[in-house]
Amino acid sequence: MDKKSFMQVGHPPTLLASFLYFDLAFMVWVILGPLGVQIGKDLGLSPAEKGFMVATPVLAGAVLRIVMGLMVDHLKPKLTGAIGQVIVMLALAYAWKFGIHSYQETLIMGLFLGVAGASFAVALPLASRWYPPEHQGTALGIAGAGNSGTALAALFAPGLATAYGWTNVFGLALIPLAIVFVFYLIAAKDAPECPPPKSFAEYFKVLKDKDAWWFMFFYSVTFGGFVGLASSLTIYFNTQYGLDAKVAGYFTAACVFAGSLVRPIGGNVADRIGGIKSLSVMYVVAGAALALVSVGLPSAMLALGVFVVAMLALGMGNGAVFQLVPQRFRREIGVMTGLVGMAGGVGGFYLASSLGLSRQFTGSYQSGFIVFAGLAFLALAGLTGVKTRWRTTWGAAHLTAAKI
Repeated sequence: MDKKSFMQVGHPPTLLASFLYFDLAFMVWVILGPLGVQIGKDLGLSPAEKGFMVATPVLAGAVLRIVMGLMVDHLKPKLTGAIGQVIVMLALAYAWKFGIHSYQETLIMGLFLGVAGASFAVALPLASRWYPPEHQGTALGIAGAGNSGTALAALFAPGLATAYGWTNVFGLALIPLAIVFVFYLIAAKDAPECPPPKSFAEYFKVLKDKDAWWFMFFYSVTFGGFVGLASSLTIYFNTQYGLDAKVAGYFTAACVFAGSLVRPIGGNVADRIGGIKSLSVMYVVAGAALALVSVGLPSAMLALGVFVVAMLALGMGNGAVFQLVPQRFRREIGVMTGLVGMAGGVGGFYLASSLGLSRQFTGSYQSGFIVFAGLAFLALAGLTGVKTRWRTTWGAAHLTAAKI
């Protein structure tokens, strides 16, 4: 990629605003995971309850991505993002002032935090519509690096909860959220190329295209694995290796930083060699790493190393998937971002909840990791099956300027 040409196209302030909005939204989206050790102790939650607690925002975010995807095309991305940020800040303010006192209330809070997870369906189209096809992987990789917000939650939330109490962490989170909200209102602009809004029924016509389902499945593994681990690893390191909440948060942050920071690299690599080839390698690496960690490695440091490898592969895979999606569904990018993002959230919900259930009923996390590793290899098989058709139809050189 020609770096100079990338800087000469698009709208850098909007790209930065998209990244910051996405970053802080993801920070609060998964915040129940890093706080899970303290919340679980204070409320007396079982492993399964902790698993569902951290999985609920992921599932809510998945469903709400469809809603936000529809709003993006009707209200445009900037206004949709502003509405979402206000809802999340109000929910955090309520939890801070009045507290959370039961398992049921954690689930209700998780539903509101799902609005933050739905930011995916806003931030990516906000950035994407400013950039031409040959720079989609890089632009969406930069915006999508907001995944790093999950690492911020893991890095700071457990320590702040130890010092000030976990309820006050919700109030402290409002400070950076408010700063980014102001910057977003000033810097972000909607692209001139915004497709006209369609009827509700027209949006779901895309589901008649089997390629839409393939992309949804592929992302349910890459992003589902990423966010499922981001939500669960603090509890995992605490339960499996006896690390205290703060140290477990540091271990989780290392894993999540690895996965989030390589997302732009994944998009860039996909721009260079094609998303199919890049994604194929990532599935092999992620599947192998998750299968290895399922055996219960003898030390936390060794497990950390394997999880970092898995997160690197999953993070780069996220970038590769979204190098491909805009090539196939450019005019439907708003709804496809919502649908594909929804599928990613469903994958994350499955992984996070299955780990809790596995621990609850078998005393081990092994089955949860093994099944998800199998899904990675199943995705590889599916990608291998469709790659020839993709490369000879919509991905043919005369139809797109980007490699697929």
